[in-house]
Amino acid sequence: MAMSEVDKISVLGNAAIERSRERRRPIGTKSVALRRQHLYRKLGRMLIAGGIVLLGAALFGALIQPLGFIGLLALLVLLIGVAVIFGKWPPFPEPRQADLPRTDLRQLAGRTEIWLEAQRPALPAPARQLVDGIGVQLDLLAPQLQTLDATSPAAANIRKLVGEDLPELVAGYQRIPAGLRGEAHAGRTPDETLLGGLKTLESEIGHAARSLAAGELDKLATRERYLQLKYQGLDGADS
Repeated sequence: MAMSEVDKISVLGNAAIERSRERRRPIGTKSVALRRQHLYRKLGRMLIAGGIVLLGAALFGALIQPLGFIGLLALLVLLIGVAVIFGKWPPFPEPRQADLPRTDLRQLAGRTEIWLEAQRPALPAPARQLVDGIGVQLDLLAPQLQTLDATSPAAANIRKLVGEDLPELVAGYQRIPAGLRGEAHAGRTPDETLLGGLKTLESEIGHAARSLAAGELDKLATRERYLQLKYQGLDGADS
């Protein structure tokens, strides 16, 4: 049975709602943390601006003339205006692909997650699952990036892997017309190439996170051994 116009509109509407949900759903905790940090800063600016308005109104009422009903009404409108303005401004700085290679290393994982969240609805379902897995690996990598020397070879490799190779794979797939993504080229379809690339990148990002963590564990073990030798030696001297 052919779909009625109402059914077609309903299907399109449901698809749009699902895409909107997919776009909003975070793939990692670091993107959530960056958005929350931005929100807290906006709330702080809102409170400061509201405090300045209230202080100005109090000084006006004390030094010049009482506000009265009209003045209180104007104060209320002004406070609402401040809340609206600072609630919308500044907007969250959505990362662009070109910005990722130059992103502060400490924010690279979170901002890459945000960029991937925006691209996720346009990817096939198997790729979306892999993107979720990459979000988990980026969360594992993020703590190591907080102390990693930005000029080190390891930092350069991670910038290329996370800030260049990963976004270019996803963006390159999206540049292919949708009707050609299932057609084989050089033995593989673009869909298959995307999935294979995402699997490799997920593995490489996880390996980088574990390698950096292993370095910290080695440092911790060395420090523990040093302390054992130091204080056990003191105990032996005391006895």
